[in-house]
Amino acid sequence: MPAISNAHKYPWLLFDADDTLFDYQAAEAHALQVVFAHFQIPFLPNYAQVYANINHHYWQKFEAGTISLVDLRNVRFHDLLKELNLPPDADLFSRVYLTKLGQCVQLLPGVLETLTILAASHHLALITNGLSSVQRSRLSLSPIGRFFNHVFISEEIGVSKPAAGFFDHVFSHIGQPARSEVLVIGDSLSSDITGGAAYGLDTCWFNPHRHPNTLSIQPTYEVQALNALIAICGSNS
Repeated sequence: MPAISNAHKYPWLLFDADDTLFDYQAAEAHALQVVFAHFQIPFLPNYAQVYANINHHYWQKFEAGTISLVDLRNVRFHDLLKELNLPPDADLFSRVYLTKLGQCVQLLPGVLETLTILAASHHLALITNGLSSVQRSRLSLSPIGRFFNHVFISEEIGVSKPAAGFFDHVFSHIGQPARSEVLVIGDSLSSDITGGAAYGLDTCWFNPHRHPNTLSIQPTYEVQALNALIAICGSNS
C-alpha cells in the first residue's frame, strides 16, 4: 500500500455510513432491546447475536442482488422470530424496529472530530446501502449530518453498492470529478472497496478489528482508526 503522505489530496471523500461512521452494532443491539420491551418480551443475552447473524446473511444476499430491499426488511424478522419461537407479527416487529433504529445515532470513536477537520478542506458525501427512512432519520438527529451536502442511498437510487450504476449516479450528482480525486472510505470489502476499486477509485478500508482480507481485492489504504484519514487526505487545518 502507498505510504501515508500529505501529498495525497482527495477533494472528494465518499464515506460509507454503518460501521464506518455510525456504530451499527451498538445501534442494532439497542434497537432490538427496545423493540422486545415494546412487545413485552424478555430479551435474552444471545438474541442480539442471533439477529446479527441473520441480518448479515440477508445483507450479503442484497449486495449480491439475490434479494430485494423490500423483502430484506421483513424476512430477517420472520427468520428471527421463528428461530426464537416467538409469536409477534414479523412485519409489525420490523416496522417498530426500523423506527427505533432510526433514532440510534451512536458514532464510532473519533468520527465527529475527524469529519470536523476534513470538512474544512474536502467535499464529503455519504454512500450507503442502508434503508432510506433509517439513514435519513439518523443523519437528521446526528451531529455529523451537517457535514454531508450529498447523501446517496441505494434505496432511493434504485441500485446498490458495489454496482457501477451506484457510482454512476454519485458522479453525475457531484460534478464528474476526475476519479483520481475521489477516495472511497468504508468497512466492507465486498461493497465499498470492491465497488470503488472496480470504478477506478482509490479506496480506504476501515478495519478497526484487523479482520483478514479474504477477497482478492486490495484497498489502496487500510486504517484501524478513522483519524488516520487526516494524514492520508491532507488538511488545510
